[in-house]
Amino acid sequence: MTRRVLITGATGFVGKQILQHLSKQGVGLSVVVRSEKQFILKDCPGLETILVTQDLFSETPEWWATALSGIDTVVHAAWYAEPGQYLQSSKNIDCLQGTLTMMKGAILAGLRRFVGIGTCFEYDVSRGLLPVYTPLRPLTPYAGSKAAAFIALSQCLRSQAIEFAWCRLFYLYGEGEDTRRLVPYLRSRLALGESAELTSGNQIRDFIDVREAGRLIADVALSKVQGPINVCSGIPITVKQFAENIADEYGRRDLLKFGARSDNFFDPQMVVGVRGPMPMEKEDN
Repeated sequence: MTRRVLITGATGFVGKQILQHLSKQGVGLSVVVRSEKQFILKDCPGLETILVTQDLFSETPEWWATALSGIDTVVHAAWYAEPGQYLQSSKNIDCLQGTLTMMKGAILAGLRRFVGIGTCFEYDVSRGLLPVYTPLRPLTPYAGSKAAAFIALSQCLRSQAIEFAWCRLFYLYGEGEDTRRLVPYLRSRLALGESAELTSGNQIRDFIDVREAGRLIADVALSKVQGPINVCSGIPITVKQFAENIADEYGRRDLLKFGARSDNFFDPQMVVGVRGPMPMEKEDN
């Protein structure tokens, strides 16, 4: 019998990449999607679509139990992610509540494996270098809601003998990225031969292409790995170096105006992940 994986958020920035990689693995695929977004998935033959009329986070446990009937593994990538809004939005609470309702449906359906998507900002980022056993210290409603989802899912699913993995994303960029983010901003300015105003660029970050992130999450979905996992490059690079690498594609480093914008005082100096799942001996810490 073909293993079937259900993906939420399959039309989103990360979800599209997860879907693309899983579609190459010979598994059956289902997605939960709003009717007006079906057209985005037209290039995925054989894909089963489960429609929601408004918002998947408002469905009932019984609805989810029906939707998850016959599903082996869930990859839950859906979440509110409007750039400039999502970090502080109260909609994070809706996403958290909806995720826990989905979990109830998964238990009713007898799901075998659940893979959720978290964020590096669940951690105490003042530590700089972040292995998966770094203490949690979320500072925004977004990170707090993700951390709460992780804690609740890990405890409740474990008690029901359902495998659970939690993929924490670091600094994504790449295909399908919102134009308001750093890399699209740089490319749009450089392509026009116009200057790009930036902060000092001294912040050290962990950037990873969303295609690689999608591949890593797809691999986790098909594995037996459990617990928190950092979806990161593990490579420290300053924002300045990262921007200069992009500018070099256009031969226009001169257009990068570092210091034209003030550094955000609340930005951590260093956020870099350590790759690999949590060591077994640290799993309950």
